[in-house]
Amino acid sequence: MAGSDSGTGVAGSSFTHYVYPGIYQDQDFHHCGLEPGDDIVNYDNAVEVQTCELVNLADLATETEYVRSRLAEYANDLLSLGVDGLRLDAAKHINVDDIVNITSRLNGSPYITQEVIFGEGEPITPNQYVGVGDVQEFRYTTAVRDDFLSNGISNLQNLDDLGWVPGNVANVFVTNHDTERNGNSLNNNSPSNAYTLAMVFSLAHPYGTPTVLSSYDGFTNTDAGAPNGAHPYGTPTILSSYDGFTNTDAGAPNGGTGTCSTNGGANGWLCQHRWPAIAGMVGFRNTVMSASSNALTNWVSPGSQQIAFARGQVAFVAINNQDSSWTVTFQSGLPEGTYCDVIAGVPSGSECAGQSMTVASDGTFSTTISSRNAIAIHTGALGTANKTTPTTVAVTFQEMATTEFGENIFLVGSISELANWDTDNAIALSAATYPIWAVTVSLPVNTNFEYKFIRKETDGSIVWESDPDRSASTTTTAQTMSTTWR
Repeated sequence: MAGSDSGTGVAGSSFTHYVYPGIYQDQDFHHCGLEPGDDIVNYDNAVEVQTCELVNLADLATETEYVRSRLAEYANDLLSLGVDGLRLDAAKHINVDDIVNITSRLNGSPYITQEVIFGEGEPITPNQYVGVGDVQEFRYTTAVRDDFLSNGISNLQNLDDLGWVPGNVANVFVTNHDTERNGNSLNNNSPSNAYTLAMVFSLAHPYGTPTVLSSYDGFTNTDAGAPNGAHPYGTPTILSSYDGFTNTDAGAPNGGTGTCSTNGGANGWLCQHRWPAIAGMVGFRNTVMSASSNALTNWVSPGSQQIAFARGQVAFVAINNQDSSWTVTFQSGLPEGTYCDVIAGVPSGSECAGQSMTVASDGTFSTTISSRNAIAIHTGALGTANKTTPTTVAVTFQEMATTEFGENIFLVGSISELANWDTDNAIALSAATYPIWAVTVSLPVNTNFEYKFIRKETDGSIVWESDPDRSASTTTTAQTMSTTWR
């Protein structure tokens, strides 16, 4: 429940720390008496972890019939409204027997995932919760971050051998709403296209059920919510989806601005579920999961930052996480045919969004993968061979920035089309939709780049937005990069 001593709920009702009129009263909460203020201090004491308060959050007595019935009633109401799954936050602070009892009362068979963060030597472990539903495996998130940034992605082959939660009951993610802010994972500002490549890996590898976080940009601390109310963004929400969703088109509710577009977001929204590579890999994942045989095969790793593998005879992916191109002939194991590279996006009928790959009768195909890029093909995305791929693509940059009269926002970046960081040749953004500044630039396809916005003052001086540099990658389809001045 709430971590404050009193307040007003979103619907206008008032509450105190242990009294929520008509719902919960003092007797419905734990009062552990083990630590000053009843806050958890000792994670080596399972009773303390599950009956004391996490950062002053009033702790429901989930072993009681009344609390169990109220929680199940609330969850069933959500399910009746169309919710498909539930994430149980801070599940390690609830006795697993209580969770079993509560979830046994739910209607239907909703997807259940539980946040149980592993702690070395702690008595409460993620594996204790696998009988209820999936368990979020945070060690995966850390390993993916470290391996894509430095250690080498060749380490990621046999994840079921590391002593983590078994892959068939693990819920994995490259980042979530907490870790993208606290440095414990990759995020959209990670360098060298690492975030997108890690998402490609997560949706391709058999370990775990992957979650795609669709979020927004511009937060300045770990607690900041989505821009809303009087803010010009409207009222966006977080969409967090899991393996098995049937399309990539569901945008977040909003007030007319701050929306998801074809290949990304606008007015502060990142909308990662619309990014061409991620949307393409959702189709890859769904094809793999519908196949009767989809084991990881044909693993290739000529270097620590280059991997490729097949999923049965239905899909193949290769990731080049290094600064030079990779020219190779792969044994894909796929049937003879011409396949769309879905990293460029979802095909339209038999027309690929980008390049196509021709697999010979022996299952081989040859390709060159540019630096910090990937290719992915699957039997659900057959395409036309020899498709002409454009050499440039339109990229729209939108920056939310407030300025004084006479000040203007400009764009510079690491490639020649973005002035090679030369502020004298920076690209001016239009203030026609102020406070959203915008410009559309033609950039080379399949190119990784870094960029920043600058503000030119009335006296000619230049103010750079704060570090780090923003990073992005073009595909063969138009994109919109929506950010907020920082």
